[in-house]
Amino acid sequence: MHTKHSLIEQLERAGIDKLGTVLMHSSMKSIGDVEGGADTVLDALSQYMQEGLLVLPTHTWADINANNPRFYVESSPVCVGILPELFRQRENVLRSYHPTHSVAALGQDAASFVAGDERFDTPCHRQSAWGKLLDRKAKILLVGVDQKRNTFIHGIEEWVDIPGRLTDGHEMLYTILPDGTEIEVPSRRHQGLPWSEHFWKVEGILEQQRAIYLAEFGDAEMWVCDTVKLTDVLTTMLQKDPDLFSDNEPLSD
Repeated sequence: MHTKHSLIEQLERAGIDKLGTVLMHSSMKSIGDVEGGADTVLDALSQYMQEGLLVLPTHTWADINANNPRFYVESSPVCVGILPELFRQRENVLRSYHPTHSVAALGQDAASFVAGDERFDTPCHRQSAWGKLLDRKAKILLVGVDQKRNTFIHGIEEWVDIPGRLTDGHEMLYTILPDGTEIEVPSRRHQGLPWSEHFWKVEGILEQQRAIYLAEFGDAEMWVCDTVKLTDVLTTMLQKDPDLFSDNEPLSD
């Protein structure tokens, strides 16, 4: 059985910079048996990153839409797993105001990191938290999940301006603050094919280019992704081939 101490040791062995910025996508089930369960996992991450910045996605895109347009910062549940749902409710954790692609952050500069996402009409704007990950040379941890769950790649597609990824029109969504303040957020949405289901196909070249590497966290395989290298490699590939993720076929040599 894994413990807080053993999980912290694994983060150290994986070479995670405890003074840096880390965002984690995760499958709690993949981590295996942990003494104290999901709260212990969050305790381990929070303690390890106590002098840095820990970020988890608190997305609500599955539930917040034109038919259900109000995102409550304090109470809207996440659609991407138990660890982010528990994390957003923890003391001193701050959640950004984007109605569909919010994040929650704990630690150094958390307030400035989450600030302002409601100003943007796309899920992963370059000046949003997703772009700030690149500015901070963050690492992304994919714990028990693969590149198909790496929202940051959606950001790279958006910054390269790949056609067909976002709706042309907007739907009016609303961010509701804890004090009841309502903020209008006209929003473009992801559309078309399930593009992220095709992200797996670049895993090999990303590993070859040292943009990602494998480590362990609990029982799970953990991909450690370098946002700078990831952006460099995929920007070049997407500019050369905007249809890179338009099919689910392996890359040719």
